[in-house]
Amino acid sequence: MQPGTPPPVAPFLRTAAAYAWRLLAVGALVYSLFALLGRFHEIGVAVFLGLVITALLRPVADVVARGLPRTLAVALTLLGCIALVLGVLTLVGEAVAGERATLVREFGVGVDRIERRLERPPFRLNPEALSDVQARIGQWLSSHRATLVSRALSGASELVSVLTTLALALFCSVFFIHSGDRQWSWLQEQLPRSVRGRVKIGGRAAWHTFTGYTHGIVLVAATNAILVGLALWLLGVPLAVPLALLEFMAAFVPLIGSPIALAVAAVVALASQGPLVAAIVVGLIVVIGQIEGHVLHPLVMSWAVRLHPLVVAISVIAGSIGAGIVGAVVAVPLVSVIWAVHRALREARREARHEARGAAAGG
Repeated sequence: MQPGTPPPVAPFLRTAAAYAWRLLAVGALVYSLFALLGRFHEIGVAVFLGLVITALLRPVADVVARGLPRTLAVALTLLGCIALVLGVLTLVGEAVAGERATLVREFGVGVDRIERRLERPPFRLNPEALSDVQARIGQWLSSHRATLVSRALSGASELVSVLTTLALALFCSVFFIHSGDRQWSWLQEQLPRSVRGRVKIGGRAAWHTFTGYTHGIVLVAATNAILVGLALWLLGVPLAVPLALLEFMAAFVPLIGSPIALAVAAVVALASQGPLVAAIVVGLIVVIGQIEGHVLHPLVMSWAVRLHPLVVAISVIAGSIGAGIVGAVVAVPLVSVIWAVHRALREARREARHEARGAAAGG
């Protein structure tokens, strides 16, 4: 080696360096994208909800449009959906209002029952300690009253933000249901011709997976809610309908949503019906978890991309860390769509290579 000549670099180091700077560039792009979405997360959530509404209601609107103009069919479908949701919320409100007095009384009796059990073996807690805890809670609430009021006011502003997001989602869904295919065609025409084919294939796979996942998760959530509502009603647990609705909403967070909702139901059962019924509800958590994981998901989600439970768990946790509850809900369908697009493009490349080989052999 001549003087002044730099030492040779091992080939694997050159390859590692080439991959490293590319990974850094991709990481910077992904970070910038998520930072941008974080600044405008309300718009992203609204578009996502609009796509969910479209996936659920577009088949209904297509059926209605066979006998009515498209615009009128979309309007009737959306108005019917809004009426159904408001009716369910009214039913839940009436159930809560009707059982409020009974529930408050049962909770008071239940708390006293729990305290007496904690005072007996094997816990043997000092009654003065329990009274001291109640006193400390009261003192904390009194001393932090201003903070609680300010948080309530900030919660009111967040409620306005949520309502705005829902209104934007409904506005987006109107156009997605009415003419989403034309909007997608227009978007493809704005792209270079060299990528239109891949975008068309990826978009078709993404929408097929997203609609399949949406239909499947709604059906799974409805089945869970019906099972939970019937079980709680048969056990005499108060607020069976609101708890069933909570189970329906929680089922949209795979793996962890249903156990959390049923844990709330177990606490209600413990305070109102005693430890035996609470233990039955805890057993219900295990049974419904098994039904959901081994029966409902394999059967109902067969037309969507089925991910390994480890991938689902990591996706949910990563989504919750990055964007809270919204991230936990969005994570699994997002990962499913990305994987479906990857598979579709890989199959398209494979078919293209086979056709090229066949053409070369025939020539």
